[in-house]
Amino acid sequence: MKLADKVRYLREVEGSLRGLNRAMTQQELLRAIEAETGSKLSQSYLSQIESGARPHLTNTTRQLLAKFFRVHPGYLVDDPEGYHAELLSDARTLEDKLDLWLVSGAERFRRDPELRRALLALARHEDSRKCLLLLESILETPALAERLLHLLRPVVARTETTQMPKTHLAVARAEKRLR
Repeated sequence: MKLADKVRYLREVEGSLRGLNRAMTQQELLRAIEAETGSKLSQSYLSQIESGARPHLTNTTRQLLAKFFRVHPGYLVDDPEGYHAELLSDARTLEDKLDLWLVSGAERFRRDPELRRALLALARHEDSRKCLLLLESILETPALAERLLHLLRPVVARTETTQMPKTHLAVARAEKRLR
């Protein structure tokens, strides 16, 4: 991935994490950087970075953006030819990829505010992976999900009972498509 794509992507993710339901504009990003770090970037410089006209960052700008977006400064460069992030096995990298996947999913489901909010809450959690594994355990325990839903979200539980339940065949088809 090119630096320009990474910065645009980080601006999109940051907008989602801040509850904007969209990417931050360049101006919003610049104001947030100044407010949170005390340092300034010009809009024209950011525009050049995002358009690819400026393929390299100064060290100062790289450090500033890395601090603001909470990424490693080494991330803010073009990936080498043939580089594939999915080959990394570091646990923190996997957690970061999971969080980005959850944020991306939240964006896809922005028309369903409850689902979007749930995905973002999961992405913000310190250990998203552990939360998903817990969810799996809850779902595998007979009737536990329904009991928890009635206890913690009674309104959702009432609307869910009026809908047609998923059959094992439908779930099996969905799992087969995912493979």
